[in-house]
Amino acid sequence: MSKITELFAREILDSRGNPTVSVELVLDNQFMASAGVPSGASTGKYEAVELRDGDNKRFKGKGVLTAIKNIQTEIKEKILNKDFNQQSLDKFLIELDGTENKGRLGANAILGVSMAFARAAAVSQNQELYQYLSTLIGITENQLPQPMFNIINGGKHADSGLDIQEFMLAPINFPNFHEKLRVASEVFHTLEEILKEKGYRISVGDEGGFAPILKSNEEALELIIEAINQAGYNTEAVKIGLDCAASSFFNAETKKYNLKIAGKEKSLVSEELLVWYKELVEKFPVMLIEDGFSEDDWEGFQKFNQILGDRIINTGDDLLVTNINRIKQAIKWKAVNSVLIKLNQIGTVTETIEAVKLTKAQNWKPFVSHRSGETEDTFIADLSVGLACPLIKSGSLSRTERICKYNRLMLIEDKING
Repeated sequence: MSKITELFAREILDSRGNPTVSVELVLDNQFMASAGVPSGASTGKYEAVELRDGDNKRFKGKGVLTAIKNIQTEIKEKILNKDFNQQSLDKFLIELDGTENKGRLGANAILGVSMAFARAAAVSQNQELYQYLSTLIGITENQLPQPMFNIINGGKHADSGLDIQEFMLAPINFPNFHEKLRVASEVFHTLEEILKEKGYRISVGDEGGFAPILKSNEEALELIIEAINQAGYNTEAVKIGLDCAASSFFNAETKKYNLKIAGKEKSLVSEELLVWYKELVEKFPVMLIEDGFSEDDWEGFQKFNQILGDRIINTGDDLLVTNINRIKQAIKWKAVNSVLIKLNQIGTVTETIEAVKLTKAQNWKPFVSHRSGETEDTFIADLSVGLACPLIKSGSLSRTERICKYNRLMLIEDKING
């Protein structure tokens, strides 16, 4: 148990230039820590509520002074100089908020305190953050996750016109994280050269991947394969993952998915979209598809899992939002075989750990993720190792708020290997 003796919050900017919450706290043993809260652009409607001020005269309504005030007043008054461990603090904050979605105090306020406490508790116990998190879940052996690098950005993360939000690179047949990062960097820069040669722009999207205006989603896949081969590798060693973020091209009124296939506008029902995914998996080295259907299309996910679940990783993000109740629903539906894990979707470290536990109990893969609005905080790197999650994505091979997570993972690998 530890007492929080000082608590301070401030407004900082995330990687998209929007305000987010930063929290600093001090424990009674004088150990101090801070945390920066991430923010998403492509958000599921079932996520915990990120409290924004709504004052259009300030940051176009995206200020977080209300969340800051909640930390500085109500939360501070209730938790200062009381004994807590991680579980009891998070439980107290959830009950203090009193809503299902943390909409009163704000998930961004609650998560900032939860993350900062975890980091301070680790320091006070002379542990690395990943070691501290391991003790919370009961893991004795740490492992480095398989990274998924978002090298072409589409959807809501770029103005490339691509329907698929993330085209991810997965170097799988390499001995360690250092080597996987090196290979990804080489392919990334080879892709840059190819785009230049073909006259495409090389500007990047929110998550650091290139955002060329291409003719089709298929062309993006072909360019990545060309880059893999030209960099000296093959598609047995380097695979591809897709975050379709299908809710973003789903029309709730018509119940159809509106997207381009082979450059032509299509309006598809779930069964037709599934046929397209099957064609992609057969034609390209796709090992993972995330959010292939909209966040309410349980039948679409279920059929997808029945047909392709034994061949690829079928990840739910907007469908599940790191929420225990929705993961339980997915278990009943047999809708996925992997769960995306985002701290700010649920709002506390403890609930995130519970989501990982439940995912692992099904022999599904927990997949730790950043958000499109990131900070320099590397918490998710430690989270992925500490909870022994087999997958992580933190964006591309550019933009410091993405790279810092990968650099932290290399450092952790060095520490584990002595």
